[in-house]
Amino acid sequence: MKFPDPSLCKRFYIHTISALCLASPLIAQKSLPAYQPNPAELSASYKRMALMDSLTKGTVLKTQVQPNWLADGQSFWYRNVLKDSLTEYLVVKPGENKRIPAFENAQVAAALSKASDSTFSASKLWISDLHFEPDKHRMILQSKGKWFAYDTETGTAQKIDKPDLPKPKDIGWTRQLSRWGRFRADSVSPDRQTKAFVRNGNIYLSKKEDKNGKQLTYDGNPLKPYGELSWSPDGRYLVCYRIDHRDERQVSIIFSSLPNTTRGEVKTRGYAQPGDEFTSYEMRVIDVQSGKCVQVQSEVIDFFNAPVIRWRKGDATHFTYEKVDRGHQRFRVIEVDATNGATRNIIDEKTDTFIYQNMIYTHYQPDNHEIIWVSEKDGWRHIYLVDEQTGQIKNQVTKGEWVVREIDSVDTQKREVWFKASGTNANEDPYHIHYYRIKFDGTGLVKLTDHAEATHQLTFSPDRSYYVDTYSTMTSAPVSELRRTADASLVMKLETADISPYLALGFKLPEIFKAKGRDGKTDIWGIVYRPSNFDPKKKYPIIENIYAGPQDSFVPKAFRHYGEMQSMAELGFIVVQMDGMGTYNRSKAFHDVCWKNLADAGFPDRIAWMKALAEKYPQVDSTRVGVYGTSAGGQNSLGALLFHPGFYDAAVSACGCHDNRVDKQWWNEQWMGYPVGKHYDEQSNVTNAAKLQGDLLLIVGEVDTNVPPESTYRVADALIKANKEFDLLVIPGMGHSDGGPYGRRKKRDFFVQKLLGVNPPNRNKQIAASSSGAVGKGCKQ
Repeated sequence: MKFPDPSLCKRFYIHTISALCLASPLIAQKSLPAYQPNPAELSASYKRMALMDSLTKGTVLKTQVQPNWLADGQSFWYRNVLKDSLTEYLVVKPGENKRIPAFENAQVAAALSKASDSTFSASKLWISDLHFEPDKHRMILQSKGKWFAYDTETGTAQKIDKPDLPKPKDIGWTRQLSRWGRFRADSVSPDRQTKAFVRNGNIYLSKKEDKNGKQLTYDGNPLKPYGELSWSPDGRYLVCYRIDHRDERQVSIIFSSLPNTTRGEVKTRGYAQPGDEFTSYEMRVIDVQSGKCVQVQSEVIDFFNAPVIRWRKGDATHFTYEKVDRGHQRFRVIEVDATNGATRNIIDEKTDTFIYQNMIYTHYQPDNHEIIWVSEKDGWRHIYLVDEQTGQIKNQVTKGEWVVREIDSVDTQKREVWFKASGTNANEDPYHIHYYRIKFDGTGLVKLTDHAEATHQLTFSPDRSYYVDTYSTMTSAPVSELRRTADASLVMKLETADISPYLALGFKLPEIFKAKGRDGKTDIWGIVYRPSNFDPKKKYPIIENIYAGPQDSFVPKAFRHYGEMQSMAELGFIVVQMDGMGTYNRSKAFHDVCWKNLADAGFPDRIAWMKALAEKYPQVDSTRVGVYGTSAGGQNSLGALLFHPGFYDAAVSACGCHDNRVDKQWWNEQWMGYPVGKHYDEQSNVTNAAKLQGDLLLIVGEVDTNVPPESTYRVADALIKANKEFDLLVIPGMGHSDGGPYGRRKKRDFFVQKLLGVNPPNRNKQIAASSSGAVGKGCKQ
């Protein structure tokens, strides 16, 4: 007796139980007919989509105030773009509580036209830079790439050379430097009297009068030379590295269709992939006076470049450097004793999963021997104050079940940290960004954005006494306000975006929808777009816009009025996007789902979310589901068909990193770990290609320099060998992209055919008819 597939039995059981528990909603859903347009209706949908793509431009006005602070640091100007691209310019003087026109457009445009060889429009005057000189009764402004001086008394203008204009004084708080930048070595001593240099792999010192120099090292050679030289502040010590160089392995791309050629052109470049070797650095310290060279008692630096050296203030014998171990499971701030090479770990963070290297934050305060450090060590991203000399945590500055998104700046004098955070309000979208400042000891928390449940973007005045706050959600128009930094009090409301022209076109704003994830507890947040001519008596297929890259979260939170998702919905789809587990900006546990598990892509959360949407709305057809994505989203969209064929039916995958061994080293080792193990192979779309069910369109640009095109080609090869049906679109000359206008058109046609079950317009016939002058039946000539 042949037994049925156990997985089919399981799905039948789950669906049966669900049907019994949720009989009424499902019966209601099944009672609605599927949306399936006839040729005339489909043609109208395409025309409406194309028309809306054009008509929606310029239908949302005053979305953000971009303050341009003037030299006095106490006032600013900004530009509004109004209906029909009309412009207005306003000056705000916070101290006087004034918001006034900067000038009369007509007068300035007339003066500029007389002073120039071109005509300036009064209604659409575009000023890119503006400065006021009231004592000279003039304005200095830039328009059309030229500079003018405008006399405010006579109303005349003249062209001038680019002026040297004063800038408002900035308080200059230190911000985080990129850990990806190369080490800046300095070969000249602090007193500028001695130069260190490398000859034949060894280090030499020379004075100005000494051309040959004194040799300091003897074990270097051209194959393993010394390099990256750095002096101590007092000139006593020279930090250097014995370098074991490794050439970066190469990848190639082919330009198949370059103009004025008859042959394809191959270009090759360095491209490190997971498991490739790095150049390594063995740290040494040389006592310049005695010539003694000691090896620093720490592991060889075999990951990225030589690190930045920070000498301790008031202590000429100790310095620190940061080290991220390959595999991303350990981060250290290491102290070195220059006299003997002994080391001590000041900060030593370890994890069983990963430390997100790009988001490591350290801010050094040499006067107080302190380090501001941001870590997820307690399960949420928070700020810590560390004693640089003892390595002890003096204080956890922030704490709670929410995340510090970014350090804005550090005020060392007031001992305050200014930062962005999300998840601080229990009943609010946990991705909304709010701004705060807090004292180093964890007291004195001030919320600068306490007045609106929305995501905020702040722009501070140069002296930080004021800020412009623009806040919005996907369903509420942007509002821009001027506030005082001292107490977050309102000075004046500047602008509220006008979205009425957009809504007048018949669109509704997307719905913000949340549902429980795979654990039945965690909220998964997303957005839903519906066609503007949505018929509540029909049910529509779902198309998911997916990007499950662990480096961020991706559902937009600030207001967006029209884009590809709404445009696709116009053809007769419910288009959705959500952030599943494994993406960033929630708890460490939420993020850790991705660890050595990129194939998961949050699919259990996404599927649960879409099923919950269908349970709430009978017009949502969860039996017809498409998915599309680019780059990591290209990997995810194909993965949907390979690993979840019982839910997803069709996928469009653009320039996907289908095998994490083929893609760039730093990104993939961050999430998939090092060394490269069998889990890389087990989760590869190439390895699993034979599992394909459903309809697939692969898109790739032939000259993609981000994800090698062979990642897609290897999938195609595996699919062919497995005798699978699929479509492949290779776009000549295109780089890392979703396919551009042509690729996006093919994507929409693909979903129309596969999910709606109707054929898209035959554009070749349309073009041929148009070219030949043919006129359709019933049309007037």
